[in-house]
Amino acid sequence: MNTKLLCVILLVIFFAIMIYVGLQTRKRTKNVEGFVLGDRAAGPWITAFAFGTSYFSAVIFVGYAGQFGWNFGMSATWAGLGNAFIGSLLAWNILGRRTRIMTQHLDARTMPDFFGKRFGSTNMKVIASLIVFIFLIPYTASLYNGLSSLFGLVFDVPYWVVIAIMAVLTGLYVVIGGYMATAINDFIQGIIMLFGIAAVVIAVLHDNGGLLASCQKLSAVSADGWQGGAFSSFLGPDPLALLFVVILTSLGTWGLPQMVNKFYAIKHEDDIHKGTVISTIFAIIVAGGCYFLGGFGRLYADKIPYQSDGVTPLFDQIVPTMLSTLPSIIIALVIVLVLSASMSTLSSLVLTSSSTFTLDVIEPLNKSDMSEKQKVTIMRIFILFFIFVSAVIAVIKDAHPEITFIAQMMGVSWGALAGSFLAPFLYGLYWKGTTRAACYVSFVWGCALMVFQMYISLGQVDISGWNPLLSYLFASSVRSGVIAMVGGLVIVPVVSLFTGKQERGELDQLFSCYDEKVMASHKNALD
Repeated sequence: MNTKLLCVILLVIFFAIMIYVGLQTRKRTKNVEGFVLGDRAAGPWITAFAFGTSYFSAVIFVGYAGQFGWNFGMSATWAGLGNAFIGSLLAWNILGRRTRIMTQHLDARTMPDFFGKRFGSTNMKVIASLIVFIFLIPYTASLYNGLSSLFGLVFDVPYWVVIAIMAVLTGLYVVIGGYMATAINDFIQGIIMLFGIAAVVIAVLHDNGGLLASCQKLSAVSADGWQGGAFSSFLGPDPLALLFVVILTSLGTWGLPQMVNKFYAIKHEDDIHKGTVISTIFAIIVAGGCYFLGGFGRLYADKIPYQSDGVTPLFDQIVPTMLSTLPSIIIALVIVLVLSASMSTLSSLVLTSSSTFTLDVIEPLNKSDMSEKQKVTIMRIFILFFIFVSAVIAVIKDAHPEITFIAQMMGVSWGALAGSFLAPFLYGLYWKGTTRAACYVSFVWGCALMVFQMYISLGQVDISGWNPLLSYLFASSVRSGVIAMVGGLVIVPVVSLFTGKQERGELDQLFSCYDEKVMASHKNALD
């Protein structure tokens, strides 16, 4: 069976399952709670896989694996391990339970809704929603990156056709089935990702003579200041730059609305323990496998296309080039794998965007009361709108690469969202002393810093004469994104110490949910 026919068969089966799940879960979409959170009844496997598949998309498998694998070699695997132990394990342990308890106590359905009710400010809710709207759209558009190069291995179709197919099918099952359709499909897509990553890593290593032979070949590749061994070393040729990548891609999930939202829907206490283990193992295999795979990209240096300077490779072409020599079944599996990764993240993002904009902007500004049915209908309309806009942006970016604004906007989105929200959300869950003013300052800090970074990346600001440390930190959106997040963790407690607090009684009522007594079996708690 040829590769094209095999891909078509697998894709038809894949799409049929996605739509079937959407139709089967539509009964849970009659009200906002069901459409946005699945009635807070998601089990540990569903929640953990929804968390993982929202985390990892084609951007990681094609873009980041290729770019960071090329830059750091096998040490890029540390980014995958950071995603597992910081972005998943610690995130579940530190945020999972408290997020579930307080958001249910406040009846908060989105992250901006949490801010509004936690700090008693409708204005804060609206501002947070606008930040989500502005920065989540370009991030959503970036999910299509890398699809054209992979589909180009098998199908001779225009890039816009691939984008349109992915957008239409994702929109269809999300609009029909809401959160539960997204979560169940995430589970199915996650299984595909697990088997797909494992198969691809084994196939690539086998193509280079096995693990030992692959490592020996990689150790012979030289780098600046190294005669050889840089790309097979423990920390790689640039440990500091690698650290920034680990922090951005791992800690950043703590402040992303589409990630934190998964904790809102947890059903039972046991689900938190199980979900923590499942999501961590999932991240080790998927993220660790992706970055480990990308670490061998330099073994294909003679086949990879380069930019006009003849030195810098086209990063989105590295992984597809590595796959081009593999058997048909592996290539077909990778096509479905990458489509799964992209569709799962896209569905999560558009559901987050539409629910946030409807519940936190339109509803507060609407003078008349809106019924549950009206809210769900508006959310469905905005899901289609967000998918359409993100697809158009992706097509424009591909057709007009000279429009660098789009690419830079995508690059700063993650840092702006995490830099704005991570600290206020984390401190808001744990510390009564967190103030409204501190949250506003964090919002301004994260957004302003990353917009400034965008101007630097566009060449509008010359940093060549700056202090060497500042020049280094603002040389890429990865480093400035880390500064935005870490800076927020310092800014919020400092500003909170010098600004007005909420009423004591109000704070006691907000945090009373943590003190509520519950029954537990001996296997979970001592007397």
